Amino acid sequence: MSARAAVHRHEVEPPGPAPADGPRIAVLVSLNFPGLTVPVAGLVRRFTRTALATLRDLGAAHLLIDTSAEPLPDPSAVTAFDGLLVLGGGDVDGELYGVSGPVPNSYGVDRRADEHTLAAIRWACAAARPVLGVCRGSQLVNIAHGGTLVPDLADHRLHHGGPGQPMFLDEKVTITPGTRVADLAGELRPTVRSGHHQAVDRVGAGLIVAARADDGVVEAVEHPGRWVVGVQWHPEDPDGCAVHRRRLFSGFVTACAAPH
Repeated sequence: MSARAAVHRHEVEPPGPAPADGPRIAVLVSLNFPGLTVPVAGLVRRFTRTALATLRDLGAAHLLIDTSAEPLPDPSAVTAFDGLLVLGGGDVDGELYGVSGPVPNSYGVDRRADEHTLAAIRWACAAARPVLGVCRGSQLVNIAHGGTLVPDLADHRLHHGGPGQPMFLDEKVTITPGTRVADLAGELRPTVRSGHHQAVDRVGAGLIVAARADDGVVEAVEHPGRWVVGVQWHPEDPDGCAVHRRRLFSGFVTACAAPH
């Protein structure tokens, strides 16, 4: 990773004081995962900054924990917060979901960050804290519940751009009626922003499928009895629908503000 590709905390933190009276949310993200390129560093800056600014606009305070920079000495510390947001990044180590050997098109794997984030998710779920996972975060939510991933989608056309094209594209997904994700989205056929080559395969224990792509790939999971949601797409992409982003984050922040 070159110095030019590094993402710095001050580049993603929103300006001004944090809200004093709202919920406090722990935000886990690897700002500088292995192999980070200059273009992808630009995406990490934009997406993380948008996510944090949206939390701030909705009245939530946050603590950004960069899992690529420092270990989590005590992942249970996330239970001191009112909720946990896990953002996107590099691929999850295949061994953590039962794949041995090389994974095609793998990038950005950081086993330590994976293990610490999985532990944080499990602690937050055990403490009945709301959990929202985005892209890699959604995949880790599934693995934390014993699920697996598709290591590399054989047909990526719906899910990310091809060679020489932008990585992220608009994708239509079908949300399962009656799910929390359906309530958050406010529609059953939203257009979302996608840029992934992996996805949930076997759904983890206690989770259900909340959305699928037109090719059947799982695009969202949730826990029907607890506020645990994972979306494979990127609501924090500033090129996506601001209304959709605000609805999803607002539902999360509201859940975090509720008594535990």
